[in-house]
Amino acid sequence: MCLSIPSKVTKIDKETNMATVDTMGVSRDAALDLMEEGDVKIGDYVLLHIGFVMNKIDEEDAMASLDTYKEIIEIMDSEEREKAILEDDECPNRAT
Repeated sequence: MCLSIPSKVTKIDKETNMATVDTMGVSRDAALDLMEEGDVKIGDYVLLHIGFVMNKIDEEDAMASLDTYKEIIEIMDSEEREKAILEDDECPNRAT
């Protein structure tokens, strides 16, 4: 299952139209092709799907969602956590 976890933009490469985002401590790249040029800035929170930034969300909503994800992660056992991470990394149609 692919989850859209709020991610904070840490870098933008205008030449490749890619953003580097931090998703709960994991750094990954995401394409900005579906966003208007200049709409996403460093420090913004965004939602990703299949390797693309889909939309921006405000910081308050991002923090509330991240708190919920942290609660879920706390009740998962280590095997469930590992499976969730592997499934996210194998999300079909990923932009890379």
